Amino acid sequence: MSMRRRDLLTGTALVLVGDRLAGAEALTARIPWQPDAGTPPTPVKPGPWEFFTNPEAAAVEALVDRIIPPDPQTPGGKGAGCAVFIDRQLAGGYGHNEGHYNLPPFEHGKEQQGPQSADGPADTYRAALAALDRYCRSQSGADRGKAFAELAAARQDEILHGIESGSIKLEGVDGQSWFNLLIKDTQQGFFADPIYGGNRDMCAWKMIGFPGARYDYRDWVGRHNERYPYPPVSIAGRPQWTPGRS
Repeated sequence: MSMRRRDLLTGTALVLVGDRLAGAEALTARIPWQPDAGTPPTPVKPGPWEFFTNPEAAAVEALVDRIIPPDPQTPGGKGAGCAVFIDRQLAGGYGHNEGHYNLPPFEHGKEQQGPQSADGPADTYRAALAALDRYCRSQSGADRGKAFAELAAARQDEILHGIESGSIKLEGVDGQSWFNLLIKDTQQGFFADPIYGGNRDMCAWKMIGFPGARYDYRDWVGRHNERYPYPPVSIAGRPQWTPGRS
């Protein structure tokens, strides 16, 4: 497992978050489109955790900050809001496998077949975080009785490497599968539109030069290998914009 941001970015070309699409209205004698007639996602608002307990949230914030560590230029996973993103996703349809086939039989198949379990992501996280806490608190020596979030960064990395490789087993949980799920969700939280709670202040987009949800690129269609000079734009716009100004 690599904890370096550069390696994480090279493995993530594009993250598409938001699985609800507005239905298309049949064309009639009138134009079917009206301003504000779509169904945009509801922006995540600051507030208490919706799925995680406070101890679980502390563990997840520590986990995402080791997967994407901060540096002088860009916040890490915690500062970017990845834990908030995961919390809101688990509290919603994603956490409960909304839209997926959820009936047995469940048989362990190939990786390409996806998860084969009655448990959705919400149940998986709850069980894995509890198992991680039991493992960490059972250690001897200076780390005895400490939760994951209380451990030194180097020790946290050792535990994550162990879970990824399978050398550390989490009681009652497929630790490797959960770790892969955590990596994916952290990546999505880091690169998704800020409307979903992660990528705070569009920090990840600024880092890689991604323009975001700008509406018009016609002037740039033929300008290859040239850095786009304008700041990124969220689905919700830019906080700096005010009425009457672009």
